[in-house]
Amino acid sequence: MTGDLLIRGVRPYGEGEPVDVLVRDGVVAEIGTRLSATAEVLDASGLVLLPGFVDLHTHLREPGGEESETIESGSAAAALGGYTAVFAMPNTDPVGDSAVVVEHVWRRGAEIGLVDVHPVGAVTVGLGGERMAELASMASSRARVRMFSDDGRCVHDPMLMRRALEYATSLDAVIAQHAEDPRLTEGAQAHEGVVAARLGLAGWPATAEETVVARDCALARDAGARLHVCHVSSAHTVAVLRAAKAAGVRVTAEVTPHHLLLTDATLTAYDPVHKVNPPLRTADDAREMRNALAEGVIDVVATDHAPHAAQYKDTEWAAARPGMLGLQTALSVLVRACVEPGRLDWRGVARVMSQRPAEIGRLRDQGRPIAVGEPATFTVVDPDDMWTVRGAGLASRGTNTPYEGMRLPATVVATVLRGRVTAREGKVAA
Repeated sequence: MTGDLLIRGVRPYGEGEPVDVLVRDGVVAEIGTRLSATAEVLDASGLVLLPGFVDLHTHLREPGGEESETIESGSAAAALGGYTAVFAMPNTDPVGDSAVVVEHVWRRGAEIGLVDVHPVGAVTVGLGGERMAELASMASSRARVRMFSDDGRCVHDPMLMRRALEYATSLDAVIAQHAEDPRLTEGAQAHEGVVAARLGLAGWPATAEETVVARDCALARDAGARLHVCHVSSAHTVAVLRAAKAAGVRVTAEVTPHHLLLTDATLTAYDPVHKVNPPLRTADDAREMRNALAEGVIDVVATDHAPHAAQYKDTEWAAARPGMLGLQTALSVLVRACVEPGRLDWRGVARVMSQRPAEIGRLRDQGRPIAVGEPATFTVVDPDDMWTVRGAGLASRGTNTPYEGMRLPATVVATVLRGRVTAREGKVAA
């Protein structure tokens, strides 16, 4: 049980007049004005209250990559970024392709207790793309895995992908595909276009993404299965998704914050901090990502938080590993890309960062409405504050942020997980 918490003077979803929210035993007990109680008080005057954020795509690196991130440091970054649940990708060492490994990740997340850590199980053994992993054993484990992905690698074999989709359906699970045809991206270093040609970098065609998405939508249609497309980056992929959804295919999709805001124009300095998979694409692609998110063709924002130790990033471009930090900057980037221009309001932010991710991940106690009787799992946001991003000041072990030195809008003032404050004013709970 948690103690009582009184959140005073906050505006749920940034709408209406300020109210007080009284939390008792982890549940919203009362919403009103001038409430009083013997409780811990969180002064939220002028602030916005949102459901806690849910990230469907996080790399916590543990086990095996602790020099870049741990479940503890990643959980801290998540809580400070307003997240109350994260889905941890399985490309660890050993790979998360068994009940033993996913239960370790789940258990370690629960011990730390800053966010709910939900392991994503691998689709294939060792991410090798040849033999399906034991999905049922991971689904029935204590981790109760409901999302499977070979993220970082595409499940390229169409027969294997078809079987995985069919099998996942019986588990009420979703297959999250890293859509990249490997034959089209051999040696690729940057988006295939004018910038890559000028810099002498091998091109990464958008076709490599859209063709896999088109194939998988057809497979999911025939299987009646749920398909989730990771980190959409191409405007052509959006067209495929729009058509598939109109045809009734059970497909959802995510976009990263960096694909909403950044473009391949940032590559001109050859700084590997901008190297990411899929690559940053054109301004037209980024604009279509923003439009598709507002329209609902792209369902959610997912960070693809990918911390790397300095030795993996501070090197020449071709040798650098792809990936960027995302957990502590995601909200601010979304505000800059979509809220400030009027594409999303705060209820829209809740939809793409909390409600829809929780639905896709089958989380019954996350992404819930702000109402009496609902779990008190919140993010408290200062919509008017500005902050300067410094990689060294973030909680992750890696410092590889593409926003270094940028002034960004909106800060997370507090994060509350089932009535317990996990982060407050830039610090995690003791």
